[in-house]
Amino acid sequence: MQDFDGQNMTGDVSLLEKNIELLVARLTDCQQENDVLRSELSSLENILRNYKLPGTLGSSAVDVCGTPAGALGYAEKVQVKQKLVLILQKIEMELRNNQALS
Repeated sequence: MQDFDGQNMTGDVSLLEKNIELLVARLTDCQQENDVLRSELSSLENILRNYKLPGTLGSSAVDVCGTPAGALGYAEKVQVKQKLVLILQKIEMELRNNQALS
């Protein structure tokens, strides 16, 4: 009878070790994703710091191309929108993952 209990305990310990390894791997993945999100957030913060609201520029603040200095061009606006969409998608995925785990 003792051998049976010892085998159960060994099986339980190995299952626990396996679960711990899976958790550590998931935590590592989350840390890497967190670093990516921080980088994207930093990039967006820099873009927002450089963004000038319409009407806040003087009439003489025009660059060589004829666009107001500090204003975002079409390509930059599209890039900002794309980054925001990516962030929202990642947030949505994270929320879905959290709901699935519950």
